[in-house]
Amino acid sequence: MLLAELEVWHSRPLTPTRRVALGALLLPVEPPPGFGGILLAGVVAAHVGGVDPDLVPDLHRLVNEVDRGVRIVQPRLRHRFQVDRHGLARSTHRLVGRGDQISFEFENHGTHAHQVLGAVYAAERLGPEARHPIAAMLHKALRWRGPIGASFIGHLAGSRATSTRAFLDPVAWAMDVLGFPPGTVKPSKRDVQARFRARLREVHPDHGGATDAAGERIGDLAEARRILLG
Repeated sequence: MLLAELEVWHSRPLTPTRRVALGALLLPVEPPPGFGGILLAGVVAAHVGGVDPDLVPDLHRLVNEVDRGVRIVQPRLRHRFQVDRHGLARSTHRLVGRGDQISFEFENHGTHAHQVLGAVYAAERLGPEARHPIAAMLHKALRWRGPIGASFIGHLAGSRATSTRAFLDPVAWAMDVLGFPPGTVKPSKRDVQARFRARLREVHPDHGGATDAAGERIGDLAEARRILLG
């Protein structure tokens, strides 16, 4: 299932110009930062390592300007952002859901700077309510140097959960993980703790639970408890 998509148009390899434009954007941001924000941050984190380190501080400044909604003076980072896509190449980046898991699909036919700038300028297209939380995620992404997977998504969201449902409706996901019956509105702290302990006994290998992916199941229980108690 396609969750978000970003088209970055850019100068072709070996051409002397440095230009960036945007194509089709599928960037859902409700509730902010949404899957769109996660994709933009993923594009930034996946490519910032290939950007000249001397330019990274200016990237942070550019993100701040996008966050404030001010006019971006061109060129930036030695590249010019434009509307016209004539003569440019295209790279498409996607966030996809497979079953209950989220993953990235990156396509890079240009430079790393092209992709990072495309993601930052795509954030500029969003409304002010979404730009602020997404800008915070882009700053995190500019500092990330680990793998672009579940740990990265959890780092962005401040959550250990990486399932599609956990991002769409974290409270409903948490209620389901802890086994609350459908229709439960707002369980008490005591009920949440009791459900957590009961479910933990069921899944823990020391009490007969399956050893395969036990750590992930226990982590989901802890995250569900945190969501409901928070």
